[in-house]
Amino acid sequence: MGDPYILMLIALAILAIVDLVVGVSNDAVNFLNSAIGSKAIKIRNIMLIASVGVFFGAVTSSGMMEVARKGIFNPGMFVFQDIMFIFMAVMITDILLLDVFNSLGMPTSTTVSIVFELLGAAVCISLIKISQNEAQTISDIWNYINHKKAVEIINGILLSVVVAFSIGALVQFVSRLIYSFNFETRPTYIHALFGGFAITAITYFIIIKGMKGTPFYADIKHLVEGNTTWIILGSFVLWSGLSQFLIGVFKVNILKLIIGVGTFSLAMAFSGNDLVNFIGVPIAAWNSYQAWEVSGVAATEFSMGILANKVPSNVWLLLLAGGIMVATLWTSSKARNVIKTGIDLSRQGEGHEKFQPNPVSRVVVRAAMGINAGFAYILPKETLQYIDSKFQKPVISLPKDKTYEMPAFDLVRASVNLVVAGILISIATSMKLPLSTTYVTFMVAMGTSLADRAWGRESAVYRVAGVINVVGGWFLTAITAFIVAAIVAYLISFDKVMIPILLLVVGLLIGRNTIRHRKKAKEEKNQVFMERAELISINGVINESSDHIASVAKRINKLYSSVVNDLANHDLVKLRKTDKYVTKLNEEIDSLKDGVFYFIKSLDDTSVQASRFYILILGYLQDVAQSISYISRATYKHVNNNHKNLKKGQLKDLKSIDNKLSKILEDVGVIFETKDFDSLVTVIEDKKELLKEVSKSIEKQVERIRTDETSPKNTTLYFSILIETQDLVSGLMSLLETYEEFYVSTKSVIS
Repeated sequence: MGDPYILMLIALAILAIVDLVVGVSNDAVNFLNSAIGSKAIKIRNIMLIASVGVFFGAVTSSGMMEVARKGIFNPGMFVFQDIMFIFMAVMITDILLLDVFNSLGMPTSTTVSIVFELLGAAVCISLIKISQNEAQTISDIWNYINHKKAVEIINGILLSVVVAFSIGALVQFVSRLIYSFNFETRPTYIHALFGGFAITAITYFIIIKGMKGTPFYADIKHLVEGNTTWIILGSFVLWSGLSQFLIGVFKVNILKLIIGVGTFSLAMAFSGNDLVNFIGVPIAAWNSYQAWEVSGVAATEFSMGILANKVPSNVWLLLLAGGIMVATLWTSSKARNVIKTGIDLSRQGEGHEKFQPNPVSRVVVRAAMGINAGFAYILPKETLQYIDSKFQKPVISLPKDKTYEMPAFDLVRASVNLVVAGILISIATSMKLPLSTTYVTFMVAMGTSLADRAWGRESAVYRVAGVINVVGGWFLTAITAFIVAAIVAYLISFDKVMIPILLLVVGLLIGRNTIRHRKKAKEEKNQVFMERAELISINGVINESSDHIASVAKRINKLYSSVVNDLANHDLVKLRKTDKYVTKLNEEIDSLKDGVFYFIKSLDDTSVQASRFYILILGYLQDVAQSISYISRATYKHVNNNHKNLKKGQLKDLKSIDNKLSKILEDVGVIFETKDFDSLVTVIEDKKELLKEVSKSIEKQVERIRTDETSPKNTTLYFSILIETQDLVSGLMSLLETYEEFYVSTKSVIS
């Protein structure tokens, strides 16, 4: 009788390991962003500090495990089989959701996902049980669901968004007024007091409050309770004095120390709070199985009221989970992708923006500008000048032979991010509330960014759009988690054979997402959009632009041939796929144009004249890409509307043009890959023959219209392809001629 449930436990154990991997890949952003973004500590040391913090946090998480057992539903209303169905549905759904968000590089909340998955699965099983009991109605569902606790958790999560953003903004604003951006010049006592405050907050809330609810708390309970004020005051005096000693004697940068301690504490708080999201359900399932196995009662009759009792967690099991989390930190490429999203949205400097503006972000920015203008009108001019003086960023002057990449934000903001987020998370942990660490750390980072004037007129609309997208993703997580978990629970309760089928689906989807992620990572170019003093010579301009041209020529060659072949076959699926690749090509070229400002700033004194050349090259590349884009979309629209296929003569002419264009584009790709620019003359001559053939095809179509052509739609499409092909070739040839002229004029400089 127990065999199927043992298999379910094994499956849950495997799912727990997978969930730890995909969960940490998402949540690593929470405690690594500040240290990595500020470049305060070497990445290897950051990872070591975070790893130790994760281990310590794993031990302190046992008190949180009760949330999975009784926080969302009333276990006494369910039998053992119901509980196992609920837990299987939750774990399957959780892994799928988190892996999708990781692949997209979007930070989402593991707490929100687990809470709404438990809620969705429990509601589904409850409705099934109510439907099978004639004495119960839909209103009895509140006997099954712990709605008061569920509402408390959900309200706490939503409230954390507002609180984290507001407190982060306020603390950062005050900190910047105290420190300014020239914090190195501030008196040492300010550093010492700030260090005393920050480390006191970290040690009290993270270590003392974080240990509450663990087996170790009993040993220090008599020392802590009733002595809170003295502990805080004593810690502040101790850490302030120690900070002053370290600054004065050993010249320690106390902000770096705070970031190190803060990273440790936030990693510890994350592990203590979020470990329940990954292994709480499998541990609860194991506890349920142990209670049922010795009862001798049937799985469909054994009440699970025992889950309402406090059950101590196995410390070794928690440490094993911590070890898996640490291993994931060091190896997950998806974790690095999610971290990049968080840093990009909070960085101080301008650069490439991942998110595009939307109407809501524009309205928010305009409203903020109006509020700012109102404050400027109300506050005295002297006050505004004083505040502005504290927000003036220092200018870094470097010798011409030096290179320096600016950090995303400075040490002051990194310290505030860690301290504020750590305090808020540890307070929630001590209250046994599964607060979303993602919500807190992300919104604290956004609040400090806003207060620090990181969102200027050049970037605000993009950053706000990014925040809206991420927050919208959180709500989408909640809705999706509830619905999908309910569906999975229903399928499992319908027939246990659905469990292996669903597990197979999970494996296939994770495998597919992993392959897609790796493929995407390989395709991405290592383009750096940030302010830096990296000198680019004429030779550098030649090399960078030639790489762009070679890549675009190869891709347009493939795309044009695909359009012609797929049009001949009337293959709508392939045309849709080609159109996506064309869109991606245009986006990449737009991205290059967005980086022109930083490219020109990086030119050395001898190659400033190359800026005009580089701008022209990007313009021609954009013209060529827009031509293939128009051809692709017109063709896709024609086939999608089920219009007649082109005639054999038309397709034959297009194929002939494609062959000649393919030969030219292949030659262009080889020339720019090998940097054999002396061969450009030959390619430029070949284009004349191609343009003659395009003109001849246009004349043929005019003759067809006067004799036997009966389809206006075919004529429109055919002329569109031919005219855009002319523009494509003309744009490409203008590019080559400009390149040849520039190469010849600078040949002596390069040599």
